[in-house]
Amino acid sequence: MIVGIDGRSLSPGQAGRGVAHYTASLTAALAQAFPGDRWRMLVPGGAAVDGAELVRTRVPRRALFAAGALTGRPRLDRMVGPADVVWLPAPVPVALSRDARVVLTLHDLSFEERPRDYTRYERAWHRMAHPGALARRATRVMAVSEATRTAAIAAWDLDPARVAVVSPGVTRPSGPPAASPGARYLLFVGALEPRKGPDLLARAYARARRDGLDADLVVVGHGRVALEGPGIHRLGTVRDRDELAALYAGALALVMPSRAEGYGFPPLEAAACGTPSVVTDLPSLRETLGDAALRVPVDDEAALAGALLRIAADGALRERLAAAAQERIAGRTWEAAARAAHAVLAEAAA
Repeated sequence: MIVGIDGRSLSPGQAGRGVAHYTASLTAALAQAFPGDRWRMLVPGGAAVDGAELVRTRVPRRALFAAGALTGRPRLDRMVGPADVVWLPAPVPVALSRDARVVLTLHDLSFEERPRDYTRYERAWHRMAHPGALARRATRVMAVSEATRTAAIAAWDLDPARVAVVSPGVTRPSGPPAASPGARYLLFVGALEPRKGPDLLARAYARARRDGLDADLVVVGHGRVALEGPGIHRLGTVRDRDELAALYAGALALVMPSRAEGYGFPPLEAAACGTPSVVTDLPSLRETLGDAALRVPVDDEAALAGALLRIAADGALRERLAAAAQERIAGRTWEAAARAAHAVLAEAAA
């Protein structure tokens, strides 16, 4: 089987983002698990992915997206060369031949459910992508969680038989963690965007400090929403996976106060490093972590502040949640994800 892959998310400016991490990790796992197949990936500039045959383009990714949406050219399946099926790792503006067989991955529907969380440019970009039409046109759809699958079927009237859940893997540390910051700290990892709740976290953290919280807050990520204040340390984007693993391992807990999530990588990656999480009570996070995390209602500042105080003060609670979370992620590997994704790709190609 020859699979053409849209790797345009792997531009340097997207490094560290969820879709880029997902695309690179799953492609590498597919190539390793199925070396008899060919994995032809369109990539920008100097991007590289283990096991993929790279088709490079120097045309800026935004120009390619815009051209595909507005003119129907160039067609992605023609750019990657002959392929039995084309895999789109996320909904994007794209041009495709009428007879191209396509598998689309859906991560969440936040752009439909919370459009005001996005900038005008981002909303225009989503409109150009026509995600609903793209999902209906796709031969098969892979949803990263049952929560995302259910939401997509309901929103776009998709045939349930065409939509499969293929859960991503969890990236484990490559070795013993390096030294982490010495102070007691809580950790936030994610985009500083409204749907991730950084504004809520800033208020809840300040409230918890006033009530006696004795831990700093380390922030990994960037975006347009401020997450600042006494005790808060912003590190920006951390691209090195070993450095990120050290930050996870050294934290008292990961905090994920999201208002919308389709899957949620950070609490699962924290679990792989032996660290528990405080998360909002969203369907996708109940699906992945269940009771192996301290859950709080969405947008409840007082509850979040109380949870920060509780998890920072209770070592036994942290140990219990961390152990339970490690059990929950035991089967979530990129190898397992590759086997499930390959089955969907082969079905679409046939």
